[in-house]
Amino acid sequence: MATQAAASFNGNMKKALAGLRRINLEGLRWRVFDAKGQVLGRLASQISTVIQGKDKPTYAPYRDDGDMCIVLNAKDVCVTGRKMTDKFYRWHTGYVGHLKERSLKDQMAKDPTEVIRKAVLRMLPRNKLRDDRDRKLRIFAGSEHPFGDRPLEPYVMPPRTVREMRPRARRAMIRAQKKAEQQQQGANDTRKGRKKEVEEVTE
Repeated sequence: MATQAAASFNGNMKKALAGLRRINLEGLRWRVFDAKGQVLGRLASQISTVIQGKDKPTYAPYRDDGDMCIVLNAKDVCVTGRKMTDKFYRWHTGYVGHLKERSLKDQMAKDPTEVIRKAVLRMLPRNKLRDDRDRKLRIFAGSEHPFGDRPLEPYVMPPRTVREMRPRARRAMIRAQKKAEQQQQGANDTRKGRKKEVEEVTE
């Protein structure tokens, strides 16, 4: 069964199974997160809760009781606002003046799994359990993964409560919609007027 699941997986098998032997898998649940259409920060907060074991009554901050987390469809994760172009990842090479940066849009095109990994790791406490928790996180860009032989449990994301729009923002949105409709109507009227003038000239 394990060989069949591994054979159907077309990705980087070495990267997918890296460090798996160092994890004590006895008694751990395999939770599957579908990132398709999910907001990046909300998804990362749920993963960090499960990976730390905070959803269990036996949670203790000095023990690593978290479950295995498999994240699928990382390429289809969503962000709110203008983060796709305005959010940047920055790092320094160590050489003078070599501060590098990459936008979220470019990072999604290069490696979308790294976006979710960084979001989750930056929500974890910086202690000795951090590396072990990182090994329990397996992220895949598509829906294929080599863990089909494991007892997988799909994780159900909690419903998102959308806050009602404030009256001032609602009025501004209505004004913008009316303005756009008037501009479109004016553009249509000018086109009709030009057509009439052309018809009169041809006659």
